[in-house]
Amino acid sequence: MKILIAASEMTPFAKTGGLADVTGSLPKALKDLGHDVRVVIPNYKQITAGKYLTDLPVPMDGHLETAIIRHTSIKGKYEQIPVYLADNHKYFHRDRMYGFSDEFDRFNFFTKTCLAMLPYLGFQPDVIHCNDWHTALIPLFLKNKFGEEPFYKSIASVFTVHNLQYQGRFPKRVLSSLGLDDSFFTPEELEYYGEVNFMKAGLLYGDLINTVSRKYAAEIQTAELGEGLDGLLRKRALDLHGILNGLDYQEFNPAQDDKIYEKYDVNSLANKRENKYQLQKELGLSMGDVPLVGIITRLVSQKGLDLMAAIIDEIMGLGIQLVLLGTGEDYYEKLFADVKMRYPQQTSVNLGFDAVLAQKIYAGSDIFLMPSRFEPCGLGQLISLRYGTIPVVRRTGGLADTINNYDFETGYGNGFDFLDYSPEELLGALRRAVQLYRNNPDAWSKLIHVAMNMDFSWNRSAVKYLELYEKAINKRKSTLMRAV
Repeated sequence: MKILIAASEMTPFAKTGGLADVTGSLPKALKDLGHDVRVVIPNYKQITAGKYLTDLPVPMDGHLETAIIRHTSIKGKYEQIPVYLADNHKYFHRDRMYGFSDEFDRFNFFTKTCLAMLPYLGFQPDVIHCNDWHTALIPLFLKNKFGEEPFYKSIASVFTVHNLQYQGRFPKRVLSSLGLDDSFFTPEELEYYGEVNFMKAGLLYGDLINTVSRKYAAEIQTAELGEGLDGLLRKRALDLHGILNGLDYQEFNPAQDDKIYEKYDVNSLANKRENKYQLQKELGLSMGDVPLVGIITRLVSQKGLDLMAAIIDEIMGLGIQLVLLGTGEDYYEKLFADVKMRYPQQTSVNLGFDAVLAQKIYAGSDIFLMPSRFEPCGLGQLISLRYGTIPVVRRTGGLADTINNYDFETGYGNGFDFLDYSPEELLGALRRAVQLYRNNPDAWSKLIHVAMNMDFSWNRSAVKYLELYEKAINKRKSTLMRAV
């Protein structure tokens, strides 16, 4: 199968969130299964890799822009995986990746480049896997702008929603930039409360849609988490699938991780304790066997931080140490800075992002906290399981699909969860975890073994993606046959 994955970011080249991890990991698993998979992302200013391959004209609102295609690769288990970098100085050579007033132009250009480059490269994919609003125009363009051209006619599309909250909404005037007339500005098309909604294009025109956990696929069909698109998602329910993200078990492996203090595996957990002691020492916390709770997160309302704010004194009253790493909204940065001032002996608050410190927190913590209001998939809980750090999560989205609540009677489970979005429920789940840690070291050790022996690698998820691609290709063929 020939597969093109189009996304706005990818590790190790450019990353702001979990999308980059998926784009960096899924192609490796697909390649290992024997498929011709390639990736295209924008060539942001910070990307230094890539050699010139070709250039081509891209029509943009009455004029032509030049797209330079650069080429690099990432290493699969056996072979290199091609990565194309769509370059244009005006659109992508900026000091950050996102957050500009011309986002619609930047990703309109990227979309058109993704499609226009294919004949130049001599690569005709069977399916294009599009990710989030930045590439959501590709299914639309495949069917409306390129649909009658023989080269593009049979190319299927799969559109993945990583987070429905971010939709790419712009004023009506952008339609002309997209080369679309007013017939596309209706509730049945791209119009959304008086704006043009890029995400909606992917949901309408993708041959198949998926999101990054089964639970989230169900949740986004509800008014509560559908972000105003739940009606459309219910309408396309038969085409909507949920495939859990995997984890790159080569990158996240405590037995080989050079970023942590001491490497360890399930048979050398004394070294995990050493990671805890060294983390405490580095962060200025008292060294010892007090329960250490780690949080690595974007500091935004989605992540359940308001629950923590309501009961922070009760949380600290459990006698824990709290280590936080993250950056985000001013309100939450100030909130946790204040927590640090009030509990200087119990907390380490690190505002920013540090990839090395993140790995040390995963390895050195006893408990990993994710009280999210919603969580499409979540990678934090998967990484913490891999490192034998027990998750405490809210039962939503991918957290519900991966974490089973610990049963004190049977010992079944791999973490602790709570359902109601309330401070009391969060406190209860955290209290249960601390209670088991303190009162039953043997059971806690067994729980660590269960966590570390779980398999959330990309192997199973990649097979499910291949099945989804096959369905999309067959659906596209059926549509073409009916049109004949």
